[in-house]
Amino acid sequence: MKIAVVSLTANPLAALRDPDVSGARLRVGKLCEAVHRLGHEVTVYSLRTDWRLPDRVRVHPGFQFVHVPGPKNALEEVVPHLGTFARFLGAQWAGDPPDVVHAHHWTSGLAAVLATRDQPIPVLQSFHGLTDGEHAGVVRLVGRAVTQVVAASEHELKALIALGVRRPSVVVVPWGVDIGEFAPATIAAPRHGTPRIVSVGALAPHDGFDDLIVALSRLQWGELVIAGGPARRELAGDPEYRRLRDLAASCGVLGRVSFLGHVPHSRMPALLRAADVVACAQHRSRCGSVSVEAMACGVPVAAANTGCLADTVVHSVTGLHVPPRQPSALARALRSLTGSGLRRQEMSFAGQDRARTRYAWERVALELALACQRVGMPAVLSR
Repeated sequence: MKIAVVSLTANPLAALRDPDVSGARLRVGKLCEAVHRLGHEVTVYSLRTDWRLPDRVRVHPGFQFVHVPGPKNALEEVVPHLGTFARFLGAQWAGDPPDVVHAHHWTSGLAAVLATRDQPIPVLQSFHGLTDGEHAGVVRLVGRAVTQVVAASEHELKALIALGVRRPSVVVVPWGVDIGEFAPATIAAPRHGTPRIVSVGALAPHDGFDDLIVALSRLQWGELVIAGGPARRELAGDPEYRRLRDLAASCGVLGRVSFLGHVPHSRMPALLRAADVVACAQHRSRCGSVSVEAMACGVPVAAANTGCLADTVVHSVTGLHVPPRQPSALARALRSLTGSGLRRQEMSFAGQDRARTRYAWERVALELALACQRVGMPAVLSR
């Protein structure tokens, strides 16, 4: 099939060249790469992030990037130009239409819907998380206008239905993990012998780090390693870091809490492998990628039973679910997971198996390609 991928605000080209690219750019890039390896022709349309690159960049035969004319990829600059993007895409597809379009984020989805108004080209839409704010109406509009919406989890599926998107038009395809990069059989980061709990986030209030610090104070052993936020040399100026540090001091565990600041994606596998438990205590979770990466590394996960985390972590199999904002329950889960080596080993094997069979990029790409074929075949036959 010929698949056009529209990802205006998250150019995934850098993810194919830079091992430290993370987030949406990494997810889109890895997915496109895996879909192409299945034998499909993939063209990615995105805003230019490096002005030294040409308008078209050929990665492999049948896999190329087309830079859409426009501003840099800041959301407040992109929205006024969506009409221009749609006209550009429509002109690109007028003479040589793709079999299906896969749009990422609502901005790309709106541009794709406008570009295909006069052409029988089906559009798949991935939102990369839903917002409850001012864009909820546009998300609903795009979700009802496209041919099919690709939800990343059962949680996102339910949220889309609550938003007004029709259930038959939604298919669940999770985001994947590189099981070659995130694997247990390679070098781990150094450690000091005491049980280690690792947690990763943006150093934001909803990441649940305060719950973890309080939970740690109720354990007689163990260290907590927090990764995320600004670079380590800039942490002192971050108000959330100062709040968490003060909380750790007041709980009497400051000496057992380490703040690493931003950790490059290339160093994340070693960090996760050095953990006895990876804690994902977020009050809300859009993606759950850290929990999947931890399972791929063979590390049990203590996860808040909310958002995507409720889907990725299987309770009592690959980790434990805990209610969000309940440090006492979190402490019990951490005590259980750090106290039994046999249980951790069982969960380690189960987590690796789940990551390999459900979240490997090859599996995810196959599911997406099948979704593309289902919606694209009528358009191919009509042409």
